[in-house]
Amino acid sequence: MDKSRRASHAGSWYTDNPKRLAEELDGWIRAAGLPKSSDVRGVIAPHAGYSYSGRAAAYAFGNIDPTNISRVFLLGPSHHYYTPKCALSTATVYKTPIGDLPIDLEVIEELKATGKFELMDLRVDEAEHSMEMHLPYLAKVFEGHPVKIVPILVGALSAENEAMYGKLLAKYIDDPHNFFSVSSDFCHWGSRFNYMHYDKKCGAIHKSIEALDKMGMDIIETGDVDSFKQYLLEYDNTICGRHPISVFLHMPRNSSTKIKIKFLRYEQSSQCKTMRDSSVSYASAAARVDA
Repeated sequence: MDKSRRASHAGSWYTDNPKRLAEELDGWIRAAGLPKSSDVRGVIAPHAGYSYSGRAAAYAFGNIDPTNISRVFLLGPSHHYYTPKCALSTATVYKTPIGDLPIDLEVIEELKATGKFELMDLRVDEAEHSMEMHLPYLAKVFEGHPVKIVPILVGALSAENEAMYGKLLAKYIDDPHNFFSVSSDFCHWGSRFNYMHYDKKCGAIHKSIEALDKMGMDIIETGDVDSFKQYLLEYDNTICGRHPISVFLHMPRNSSTKIKIKFLRYEQSSQCKTMRDSSVSYASAAARVDA
């Protein structure tokens, strides 16, 4: 029996009008003007409301060649529900205003059988926005191509657990029919986020935020998960998808497929100039097979 996860943020975080949503996504993908490549096997993309990060996200999803991909693993951070583990969806289908995405129940059973995952109920699933914000883009890009999804909610993992989940998921990256959609925003700056790191050497506050984010992005591009951990310890940058990103970085370490991550877009929701301001940063990357 089908158990649907509603598009619970449609109508607030993005339009629930199918025609308008399809036009917006098409417009952003066209504006990004990226060639589709079968080498792209994963993305890191933001998950804010589309009026904030929809345009930036196109620089991730616009790279995808859907021809050979039949399964998308979603790795999204948990904003409201605390777990020290990763959790699997109990739904059978994720709805979007522009088409539904069926869940790969076979892979869910496979992951369940490891005994390492917990299950999230539909209430937790629908309250979380980090994976939902990737769904309309995936539905758009895979239009006319049969694709199944494997949503994984990534909890507040220890470094050991990040490595363990990375190892466990590594075999899936070796299959070229699989794709990974990793959800993260970057710096959340301002008193409302309780984070106000400011290096005056950079000039304006927004320049300092950019320098801090770019430092993290450069480290992610090297694929060195230990350096990323060190960076987070030192600067405590409020990258909400730090755990999904770390799990993703661990995967190629344990597989024969080598992946090269490259950031293609960086934006801020606004430019902070005074300590009263606040902003969230959005960065989009493509992960390619590194021959």
